Amino acid sequence: MTLPIALDAMGGDFAPSEIIAGARRAVDELGLKVTLVGVPELMGDPLGLEVVACSEVIAMDDDPGASVRKKKDSSLVRAAELVRDGKASAMVSAGNTGATMASALLRMGRLPGVTRPCIATPIPRPGSTPTVLVDAGANAECTPEMLVQFALMASTFVATHYGVSSPKVGLLSIGEESSKGTPLVKATHELLLAAPTLNFVGNVEGRDLIPSTVDVVVTDGFTGNVALKTLEGALKFVFSTVLSAVGTNDATKAAGDVLFEYLLPLANELTPERQGGAMLLGVDGICVISHGSSNATAIMNALRVAGEVDAAGMVAKLKMTIRPDQAA
Repeated sequence: MTLPIALDAMGGDFAPSEIIAGARRAVDELGLKVTLVGVPELMGDPLGLEVVACSEVIAMDDDPGASVRKKKDSSLVRAAELVRDGKASAMVSAGNTGATMASALLRMGRLPGVTRPCIATPIPRPGSTPTVLVDAGANAECTPEMLVQFALMASTFVATHYGVSSPKVGLLSIGEESSKGTPLVKATHELLLAAPTLNFVGNVEGRDLIPSTVDVVVTDGFTGNVALKTLEGALKFVFSTVLSAVGTNDATKAAGDVLFEYLLPLANELTPERQGGAMLLGVDGICVISHGSSNATAIMNALRVAGEVDAAGMVAKLKMTIRPDQAA
């Protein structure tokens, strides 16, 4: 019997209405099973979906660690517990990112051998599978050994979810040469070269993130988060600038009539809604972290990703990647 996906109905800028609407679409359009976790009196109409009731909500600005410890009956904590207790196949939330990570880590636990869980965020690559950036914000300070482990887990995720054989791994640095970068980058470069199961192709620069020639870009969480948000801001600026220019006069309107046929499919590929969310790798369960501004479409796609990686047995494959000696 397929287990439902536990969805935090209270998390996100547009919760609970857009979250519930996305869940309903995932059930109707994708055939998924979804259980909402939330405060019934705050949720409104659950649109016929099963609800696991809780009494607390972790706000977007709450301290992640303290809120998870104090608000034990929050929607985030209860969603993680459903996965831990075998009552859900995965959890999805667009709420407080730090609290989502803390809930998953404290309730599900780490996979054997994992030093720190990390966030793997897909970056669109038009015409191909996404490039996965890891770590995208879970660990601001890292060791070279941690970055190698992030690369291993992200490679397994890319192979499992996107079907990429022997994913190419690049290390984010300030130059392609192995001699460039911080002491962390240089030491990580040496370890990645020596990792027998990784297809490490060398350093990549920030300009290589989109579109990228590699399948996995590995870096520390501070750098990764800055790079990711820089990309988001740049893409928004470019599209808003183009839209503001089109239609200002007859010439630009005519140009827009021609160009939009080609630009709209590209914009659709690049939108974060299409990706659904990031994957928390290294916990003993599936946790998808959606953007705080997720709408119903983004939530539906996050649920889709959760269902796909569960069906592909990603957690078991990660166990084999990190501790092959303990694989079942």
